[in-house]
Amino acid sequence: MHSLQQNLERSSAKKYSCQNISKLLAVSGLIFYLSFIFFLLHNQLSYLTQNILPPLLLNQPCPITSKYSKNSPTEINHLVFGLLGSAKAWKHRKSYIESWWRPNVTRGYLYLDTIPSPEFFPWPSSSPPLRISEDISKLLNETKHVAPIMARMVHGILEVFKQEHVGVRWFVMGDDDSIFFVENWVNVLGKYDHTKYFYIGGQSEDIWSNDNFSFDQGFGGAGFALSYPLAQALANNVEDCLRRYPHLTSADYITMTCIADLGVSHTAEKGIHQVDLSNDISGFLSSHPQVPLMSLHHFDVVKPIFPSKNRSESAMHLMKAADFDQSRILQQTICYDRKTNWSVSVSWGYSAHIYQKIIPRSILRKPLKTFWAWRKNSTKPHYMFNTRPESKDPCETPHIFYLDNVKQISPESEIVTSYVRDATQGPSSCSSGKKSADRINTIQVFSPATKHIETGRSECCDFANQLGRGKAKMKVNIRSCAADEIIA
Repeated sequence: MHSLQQNLERSSAKKYSCQNISKLLAVSGLIFYLSFIFFLLHNQLSYLTQNILPPLLLNQPCPITSKYSKNSPTEINHLVFGLLGSAKAWKHRKSYIESWWRPNVTRGYLYLDTIPSPEFFPWPSSSPPLRISEDISKLLNETKHVAPIMARMVHGILEVFKQEHVGVRWFVMGDDDSIFFVENWVNVLGKYDHTKYFYIGGQSEDIWSNDNFSFDQGFGGAGFALSYPLAQALANNVEDCLRRYPHLTSADYITMTCIADLGVSHTAEKGIHQVDLSNDISGFLSSHPQVPLMSLHHFDVVKPIFPSKNRSESAMHLMKAADFDQSRILQQTICYDRKTNWSVSVSWGYSAHIYQKIIPRSILRKPLKTFWAWRKNSTKPHYMFNTRPESKDPCETPHIFYLDNVKQISPESEIVTSYVRDATQGPSSCSSGKKSADRINTIQVFSPATKHIETGRSECCDFANQLGRGKAKMKVNIRSCAADEIIA
């Protein structure tokens, strides 16, 4: 009996041991199988994301954190740009963005309505990382929104916010046919407390546009900035806002309305340009307001800003000067020479004008009306600023020179911008002028290597002519004004 019991116990132990081994083998096999599947999936996913799907199309949100330190100055990595466009127009607008985008420096994304054609892939680093706008058809069907394209643009604020958070202070929204001067955005936004609620944009240059939409909105094509707290609040409520206002037809007006519902008003900056002007805007650019240039919109609408170049080339050419000194780009400096009876106006990095007459600065700072109103049939007044008409008097008609090249001999030396005479302009005869400017072929402008950071007052300049034989050259030196210096 005792022997039988021992045999049963041995048999039971062996059975139990076999069961344990079987379970162990089963578990081990399952772990191995899952590991193998994970390995295959991981490799396959890695291959897809790196080779099949452009990694730029992966809409994965980043951790929701932001640094709210007031102590450090605002820098370029604190800004995220959300640029909206269409795949159909990208071929023609690509060069505008690439003129100012800095790979691995500028933060942001380009949102297109659909995947662009294969000719644009592999996606270049010279363009912003690509995203495809989210499908909001369910929301549109629910709300019966009257302007689906506009709703998509407003919804883009939420989509950009989901992408970037770490260290972000400002979200800058804009269109794909605009040129942004990023350093000036950094400097201007640095004046504001990014931990507060700020909505910063620009008005239209056209009175009708402001009146028809709102004097209190930022015109989005030119770009507007949202501080992080405001962007977060707006992102959390943007879909509800689209539900509240399905009848509104303008993306900029919808955005302003949604922000107003959060208790925030628009803060206008004069350097943000919607460019609601048409035809030749050289007169406008040659008398820029005394503020940093932040953006230029509607490059597809106006004539090329450099007569000898197309639109894409013009954008690249302007940015060549801006890359040397954004603080001075388009800043107007005026000086006089009583001996020759000349007035000289320099729009740094763009143009230089010689007038064979002493014309007060209060007049020269008004843009020469080379452009037309945004709406041909609108009634006067057209513009949000004073203009001066083009004159038939040769003494009041400028000799026009456009940027040719820019250079800096060494990091500590002056920056030299050269301007050449507009080839389309013929000679003029001014009876009251003591000397003719017809022989001047080139204007060289010397400006300090240090940035121009003073606000409220322009710089001063002096000029001298090198006449000699044949074609002549003018040299202009830009400098700080003396404490009580009169520009007259």
